[in-house]
Amino acid sequence: MSGWTNGSSTVSYTSFLLLGFPGLQESRALLVLPFLSLYLVIVSANALVTRTVVAQRSLHQPMYLLIALLLAVNICAATTVVPAMLFSFSTRFNRISLARCLVQMFCIYFLIVFDCNILLVMALDRYVAICYPLRYPQIVTSQLLAGLLGVAAARGTCIVAPVVALASRHMALMTLSCGDISLNKTVGLAVRIFNRVLDMLLLGASYARIIQAALRMASAGARSKALDTCGSHLLVIFTVYSSTMSSSIVYRVARTASQDVHNLLSAFYLLLPCLVNPLIYGARTKEIRQHLATLFQRPQQQVPSKKPQPLASQRELPA
Repeated sequence: MSGWTNGSSTVSYTSFLLLGFPGLQESRALLVLPFLSLYLVIVSANALVTRTVVAQRSLHQPMYLLIALLLAVNICAATTVVPAMLFSFSTRFNRISLARCLVQMFCIYFLIVFDCNILLVMALDRYVAICYPLRYPQIVTSQLLAGLLGVAAARGTCIVAPVVALASRHMALMTLSCGDISLNKTVGLAVRIFNRVLDMLLLGASYARIIQAALRMASAGARSKALDTCGSHLLVIFTVYSSTMSSSIVYRVARTASQDVHNLLSAFYLLLPCLVNPLIYGARTKEIRQHLATLFQRPQQQVPSKKPQPLASQRELPA
């Protein structure tokens, strides 16, 4: 760490050295291949589903557009972390400026919170679609959707900015005796618990009403479709929240574990939802799955017929 001292008990730092995996300093290059492969899979899977939603006009509906946005956020979250890790592993350049460290911290936390906020918007969208199906087009408009996403972004900023501001104060000006940072830990833990508990209460209340309304549907097909859609969303919610909460629990409980283990688990918990979410939506959402299947189907060779096909048969083909 580089900085200056004024002879008192404080030192101001302007840059830091990232240890990464201190136990693997001599073999860090071996980590490039697994992390690069994981990053390429994450980007490819999320981009494929996102492109499918954007390219198909039939999928230009709030639920599918929110799925595409969620997967785009996954790409941004992975890109915020993995390329810098790969650069550090391959070049052994471990120095990072204070400003860049704070920007990266803000981006990571903001994307995590924004990801959870999108899940709240998706829960509201499904609540209106299943509980008030006839009024859904009038309620969930593009203006309402844009407003909700704006509120989600503002909420994420308001949650993350104070935490990063407190962290910057202690990172830029540290006491030589490793002074008290209990305020940072208390505020960070309180914000995380309040945010997670509030989100889970809202999600639980929404999906309880959604499942109750779905079970009361007269049509078996509509009931099955509604429950299947809710099942996909609930799987994603479980993956996202279990990853973030498990990271906090393991960090505080497994204090005796090595720094390498903590860093590996932190990367795993951050990247796991980015890897699993496109698989869940790509495999369980029927409309997306059907469009994805057409991308991988080999075009069948058509045998020229001796007689032209009648016009009526051409009209029977699906649009």
